[in-house]
Amino acid sequence: MHTNRLAEEKSPYLLQHAHNPVDWYPWGPEAFEKARLDNKPIFLSVGYSTCHWCHVMERESFESERIAEILNRSFVPVKVDREERPDIDRIYMTFVQATTGGGGWPMSVWLTPDLRPFFGGTYFPPDNRYGRTGFATVLERIAEAWRQDREKIVASSIDVVEQLTRHVDPASEGRPAQPLDRASIEGGFHALRRSYDTRYGGFGGAPKFPRPAAFHFLLRYWSRTGNREALDMVLETLRIMAAAGMNDQLGGGFHRYAVDERWFVPHFEKMLYDQAQLATSYIEAFQITGDFEFAATARETLDYVLRDMRHNTGAFYSAEDADSAIDPAHPDEKGEGAFYIWSRAEIEEIAGALVADWFCYRYGVEKDGNVADDPHQEFTGRNILYRAHTVEQTAEHFGRSLDEVRTGILQASRKLLEARNRRPRPHLDDKILTAWNGLMISAFARAGAALSEKSYTDAALRAAGFILERLYDPQTGVLLRRFRDGHAAIPGFLDDYAFLAQACLDIYEAVFDLPWLDRAVALTGKMRELFEDSTAGGFYSTQAGDPSLVMRIKEDYDGAEPSGNSVAILNLLRLSAMTGRPELRESAERALAAFSGRLTAAPVAVPQMLAAYGFSLAPPREIVIVGEKSSPDTLELLKILHSRYLPHAIALLVDSEETRAALGSGLPAIEGMRKLDGRASAWVCENFACRLPVSSPAEFAELLQ
Repeated sequence: MHTNRLAEEKSPYLLQHAHNPVDWYPWGPEAFEKARLDNKPIFLSVGYSTCHWCHVMERESFESERIAEILNRSFVPVKVDREERPDIDRIYMTFVQATTGGGGWPMSVWLTPDLRPFFGGTYFPPDNRYGRTGFATVLERIAEAWRQDREKIVASSIDVVEQLTRHVDPASEGRPAQPLDRASIEGGFHALRRSYDTRYGGFGGAPKFPRPAAFHFLLRYWSRTGNREALDMVLETLRIMAAAGMNDQLGGGFHRYAVDERWFVPHFEKMLYDQAQLATSYIEAFQITGDFEFAATARETLDYVLRDMRHNTGAFYSAEDADSAIDPAHPDEKGEGAFYIWSRAEIEEIAGALVADWFCYRYGVEKDGNVADDPHQEFTGRNILYRAHTVEQTAEHFGRSLDEVRTGILQASRKLLEARNRRPRPHLDDKILTAWNGLMISAFARAGAALSEKSYTDAALRAAGFILERLYDPQTGVLLRRFRDGHAAIPGFLDDYAFLAQACLDIYEAVFDLPWLDRAVALTGKMRELFEDSTAGGFYSTQAGDPSLVMRIKEDYDGAEPSGNSVAILNLLRLSAMTGRPELRESAERALAAFSGRLTAAPVAVPQMLAAYGFSLAPPREIVIVGEKSSPDTLELLKILHSRYLPHAIALLVDSEETRAALGSGLPAIEGMRKLDGRASAWVCENFACRLPVSSPAEFAELLQ
């Protein structure tokens, strides 16, 4: 068996390639020096461990002795896990998208020995097929071009990097920052409205991705404007997604995306960042509507994470693969979705014939399978579960009582989940990423408060405690990105600092322990020190001074994850309102100004940033509760506070004279806020004026309308 340098790495993705015949190097000085000494181009392959087409390219090309021989002879092959090193991924994905018009993973890029890109793409089949040039042919052609036209390639790569640098930094485009314009918020709404699928929900056509950043913006747009259409787009999409194949109907949690417009046939991998953001969207929908179906979907998603994606320390794993073994006797023969799909006969055997009829009617199971246009051969005769009918419709269809049918379907679901758990599980990417844990911690903190669910609050506290203990140095303020196999490494990026600071803020507003606010302040201060462009505004994704990065990027696109800039800006605005520190708001406003061109020209690309901009425009609103934290009268007021959707407000709790002094140093008005007649009281202040304080829960609820 071959073994290469990747065997010494911690990344699950790199370890998957440790026994390829390709002489892989991890990204680092050894590979760069080899390329310089041998005067060979670098072949950079970027992916992640749960990427289906990454697995395909490995089987077809990187396990091929023939292709490995070409790679080893003519190139220095380098592997990168995009989840560990998003900085490298962003740089070269920008190049691939700019030169090919598309992107994705696996990403394949050829670099000069000084790391400048000159050719790139995504998946290549091993030989000519699908209308694509085969990988072996591409390798031979590039090797020949390097031998014949090396100087021209190097000169071109220098020019390419200069152009990309101007493209990715809004301050380097030669245009002054534009005045911020409220019209960009309207532009974002109308762009999403135009792309909204009125039949199936979501935005655009197939493949259809959930985009929680768009939900985040539209709900806040509705809150500011009262535009019901913005709210309805989100609520309808969330309802359809929850009922569809995108949602794991047995085990909870959402798959990455759907290959069709109906959200029916998913790409089956499950990512932590999707669970975090979608759980938050469902919680917000519940706060707005009071509809317990939204709360139930959030609970199912969060319970899945606690059951299947939590490390024994309390922190959260990164992802579960789409592929798994079809037959336990042949563990290397894997199929996409094999873990999740069912035949009618399997269901009847496990649930019993009578209850199986109810279950199959409820979840759209058909005798010959329910995937008409089978994108994968293993779907033949098998079924993806989705909510074809309500429980009420099922009971009516079979002429049975609602309670009997509901109980029977619930028991069948439990039996099927137990049986599914005995199948070969998909690969688990068990690395712990600070940024993604930050998003998940926020979701648990907000859900714990909104649902009065202590186990969720405890999950947030435990995970945050682990990250701060094992990946954070409170003396220097330095944060690391990745923990795996007992080892923490990789200096944190902008999103690690921003997402963890957001998590600390969300924990503070859930439990009102002042140290969490202090931690958010400290993380934000270090973030500004390491990443802020204090002149032009905005934040770079990476620290200065890394010679292996050919450019620094200010990332703004709110895609599968929100951008670090978008989250950082909202953190700064929230913290300024909570602490009374004007320099934090000024930092946020400089960043918004730096991205003003993007906000104006392409608002649909930055919905999370639009939401932050909307927060900056909303009248300042502070809610201060004065009372002992554990007293029943305080808890009543907190329950009302947490049940409401209040996206443009900040909340503080004064539960002791020490807390009053700490908060009052930045917000002097707090000094005069006291309990009313010995009872916990609430102060609601807006536009720098406070309403009369109240101690009655009913009056407080009215004030929050």
